[in-house]
Amino acid sequence: MSTPAAEKPATTKTAVGLRSERGPVLAAVMLSTGLVALDSTIIATAVPSVVGDLGGFSQFPWLFSVYLLTQAVTVPLYGKFADVLGRRPVMFFGIAAFLLGSVLCGAAWSMPVLIAARAVQGIGAGAVQPISMTMVGDLYTVEERARVQGYVAGVWAVASVIGPTLGGVFSEYLSWRWIFFVNLPLGAVAAWMLYRKFTERVERSRHRIDYSGAALLTGGCTLLILALLEGGVAWGWASVPSIVIFAAAVLALAGFVLAERRAPEPVLPLWVFTRRTLVGGTLVALVVGATLMGMSSFLPTYAQGVLGEDALTAGFALAAMSVGWPLAASFSGRFYMRIGFRDTALIGAVFILGGGALTTLLGEGTSIWFVAGAAFLLGLGLGLASSPTVVAVQSSVGWERRGVVTATNMFGRSLGSAVGAAVFGAIANATLAGRFAHPPTGVAGLPDSSDATSLVLGGDDHSPTANFVRDSLTGATHNVFVGVVVVGVLSLVALALMPRKTEQLEF
Repeated sequence: MSTPAAEKPATTKTAVGLRSERGPVLAAVMLSTGLVALDSTIIATAVPSVVGDLGGFSQFPWLFSVYLLTQAVTVPLYGKFADVLGRRPVMFFGIAAFLLGSVLCGAAWSMPVLIAARAVQGIGAGAVQPISMTMVGDLYTVEERARVQGYVAGVWAVASVIGPTLGGVFSEYLSWRWIFFVNLPLGAVAAWMLYRKFTERVERSRHRIDYSGAALLTGGCTLLILALLEGGVAWGWASVPSIVIFAAAVLALAGFVLAERRAPEPVLPLWVFTRRTLVGGTLVALVVGATLMGMSSFLPTYAQGVLGEDALTAGFALAAMSVGWPLAASFSGRFYMRIGFRDTALIGAVFILGGGALTTLLGEGTSIWFVAGAAFLLGLGLGLASSPTVVAVQSSVGWERRGVVTATNMFGRSLGSAVGAAVFGAIANATLAGRFAHPPTGVAGLPDSSDATSLVLGGDDHSPTANFVRDSLTGATHNVFVGVVVVGVLSLVALALMPRKTEQLEF
């Protein structure tokens, strides 16, 4: 039987808050995480109001891309700083940067200013997400972490469902600017609770900051994620801009590897890519990010464009996945304490494959309840796969390395989301473009492939053109769901890299 690694108690390197303080700290962590999660989706339904006020319709996709970009590329840096300086200062910096970005977003007078402010928000969000998970690892035992991470996962689940609704409510009855201003009192409460209740003692010593490694890592990751997000959208995959950006990203990351080999205190130590537990856990996180992006983007598209359901019902189908994830994450601790981290995650991978296989059976006459059932099964799989691997990664190192390994895992999920957005979007657009290039007789007035859903919303139009578009959307989403199954198979490969028994790594 496989057993998780024994957790060592806090050493003289650091000491964290007492048990009586964990409740308020967890509440503050969940509130901070909730703000970051909400701002990933809340602006979606406010885009018409924002564009009507500021203009710049062609630039609005950057409101999403730049937030994801700056959040993803800063995650590894914050992990290292948290291990050197402690969790408190890095978390406070993240909250402060996020709130500053919120103020700038709310006061923006043009689309470029709003995009720049969203970048500042992303810089703050890049600290909040990994440091929150690291603090959970500090404060809770191996047995408790699955339940607590289920709470945090539940925050993301609720945010993904209510975010677009709140964005619409603010835009309709107040102003889209309140989408950002509402963060200020909530963020202040979270910071105050952490200031009062979260304590740690860090042994201060002189450190040499790896500026060159940080610059090369940030630059290389920025270029890579930019190329993945905008490839096939702002420019073609085989175009000169795409090739140049990918080449520059490769050169920067190669320079980063060389710099880290010489750095006395590397910002992202290369040993995180040589330990089986860490590599396997990061690859599973990448799979989780890609699967989430595929389902979150295309399941509502299928429900609305193919089945003709309204936005609320489509949200219900996606919410089923959001319910399954925290539910499975909360119970995963009972499994991995008996059968081990890897075997629990393998069960989750089987659920992911099962849920993905069910989505490939979706057609024009499928019941929305069947869609919700497939999504719920996927959510169970994601919860059983993600939580045990995160706990395994955190349990394999001591306090002084927990920040960097947690951040690396979170970076894998962010990168997976970027890759998923690019790959699944390319699959859907290529399928639609191929079908639209050869329409049958009697079909005219086809929309652009990227806006095909708008023609069939509501399901009331049964003209030849609408029926053709609906059939094309069925094929496009089917191909995306097949891609999700392929990604699920990759999770099995990733888990094969992890040892069955996780032990504290020696350095």
